[in-house]
Amino acid sequence: MGDESRVRAVVDLAQRMAAAQALPEVALAAAESARLALRASFAALSVWERERGRLRVLANAGELAEGEERFPADESYPVADFPEITEFLHDRSGRGGEPRAWVETADGPRGSRRVLALRRRARGSCVVAPLVLNGRAWGELYVARAAGEEPLGRVDADFASALASAIAAGLVQYERLAEAQRLAYTDPLTGLANRRAVDIRLEEALERHRATGAVVTLVVCDMNGLKGVNDTYGHATGDRLLERFGSVLSRCAAGVPGALAARLGGDEFCLLAVGAEAAEVERAAEEICRRAAELELGEGVACGVASTGEAIGPLRSARGLFRLADAAQYEAKATRSGTPVVAGRAGAGDAAVALAEAAVPEGPERRTIRGRGAH
Repeated sequence: MGDESRVRAVVDLAQRMAAAQALPEVALAAAESARLALRASFAALSVWERERGRLRVLANAGELAEGEERFPADESYPVADFPEITEFLHDRSGRGGEPRAWVETADGPRGSRRVLALRRRARGSCVVAPLVLNGRAWGELYVARAAGEEPLGRVDADFASALASAIAAGLVQYERLAEAQRLAYTDPLTGLANRRAVDIRLEEALERHRATGAVVTLVVCDMNGLKGVNDTYGHATGDRLLERFGSVLSRCAAGVPGALAARLGGDEFCLLAVGAEAAEVERAAEEICRRAAELELGEGVACGVASTGEAIGPLRSARGLFRLADAAQYEAKATRSGTPVVAGRAGAGDAAVALAEAAVPEGPERRTIRGRGAH
């Protein structure tokens, strides 16, 4: 495709997106334009839902394989399966580079998720282009050619990067319309859910627990060493560490169906799960601790777990579960534990349960526990 044709393709893409009304239609217009511009058989547009730790497909265009829908109800994939979406901004753009598309083919590494997907859906090659809005990873454009067609190459990937930039520009206006609602329930630094969202979800979770017995598990994480990073390298570096840990939490949350990843404020984060077995959430918490310890800066995290699936006694309120999880986190910090501390695990005389019961029920009980010298 010549330069003039490519310019026309970008203009066509912008016009199609501008004519669409809702986000799914915008995504379909963008995917279809990119598919035609790259002479491909299939294209999809996905958004990274940080609070779920998943890439969710908004629209599929072109020749659909079995199980694919034009507007999927919930076709989504754990970002842990495609870690580049969480890594490229930190590792590439952080050094001054621009997001760049790449190509994969069906004869690539056998263990690659994308390669397996290409083979399963009779596609021979694909190009993946990150979508970046306001300097933050938003999602990705995926374009594929059928098996037997000329494989997509580096020139196609470079053009896909230009198309992704045009798509991102078109998405900005829709992001602005949703900004007011999102700000009410989203942490602006990490893109995770905020404390307000957690409080609402936790109240709903406990109602479900009382009605059906569904297990409710809360993991509270407190980052170690953030103050030292701020004092030594500056708050901008500290903010990048918080963002990086937010990505870690999002990836780990993806392994627990229905889990909500959130930043409570400052250096405090949490993961809330409803319906999953306590052991499953505990494994996710262990992975959070392990990955946090591998970050270049900071000193890992102190992690506390409170679950209705453990011996914690009758639970009367959401505040009570928070108090238990925070007490377990305090115990992890006080003992410098590299693994999560689970409230109630030690049985009679459990330190976390005793600390939670000693905390004053009224007022900001999280500060009551934290005021006992955790820092």
